[in-house]
Amino acid sequence: MSVQAPATPSAAPAVEFRGVTYAPPGAASPIIDHLDLEIYRGETLVLLGESGCGKTTTLRLINRLLLPTSGEVWVEGKTTSEWDQIQLRRRTGYVIQEAGLFPHFTVGRNVALVPTLEGWPAERVGERTREMLRLVGLNAETFSQRFPRELSGGQRQRVGVARALAGDPPLLLLDEPFGALDPLTRAALQREFKSLSQSLSKTTVFVTHDVREALLLATRIALMDAGRIALLAAPDEFVNADEPLARAYLETIRL
Repeated sequence: MSVQAPATPSAAPAVEFRGVTYAPPGAASPIIDHLDLEIYRGETLVLLGESGCGKTTTLRLINRLLLPTSGEVWVEGKTTSEWDQIQLRRRTGYVIQEAGLFPHFTVGRNVALVPTLEGWPAERVGERTREMLRLVGLNAETFSQRFPRELSGGQRQRVGVARALAGDPPLLLLDEPFGALDPLTRAALQREFKSLSQSLSKTTVFVTHDVREALLLATRIALMDAGRIALLAAPDEFVNADEPLARAYLETIRL
């Protein structure tokens, strides 16, 4: 399908999928099927769709957890096969459900992971860790020495976002980060993440199956179905689209 650049932010693509297919060995059909997509710098692109439609696979193709069966994924002007995979992942903040924190690391050590691996001076690492915890609404003096098991679900997700941002990556990938939270905590973190993403101007790819979340957070919504994009639209265009799958999603929030 033809993809037009949004009016804002910058039209320069940060990530490009060029005819990408991904099929695991022996699979009867591909998970991703000839995907063409441009993700623009500074936007929040939400991948919306049912389980098994290819959302998470698309995300993993961006940070080279997977390589395409055919076609190419470009990140910052290089294919993922050209990138050193460690360097690519350090330039990519990655947040999953339950945050994926190291349970034997303190909160502070979890947040400091990438800056430490990058060889930042200890003083700078400490300053960055405190700054990132403040950014996500956690007091560094209170939380730095705690372990993930001592935190609530919402607090763990905040730490996960802080860790993803700590190395100042240009690209953020989030895989249903709020999906396991209770409704009130989820709504609060959605609002805070929206404000945070607008202020930081990062390129963000956000996976969800929740149409409300997509409409709240997205610059554009890519509605996926069977490894392809059924609709690519800004939220206001999405709610007026004739695409049957989009209409079915919208009906779920009108009941």
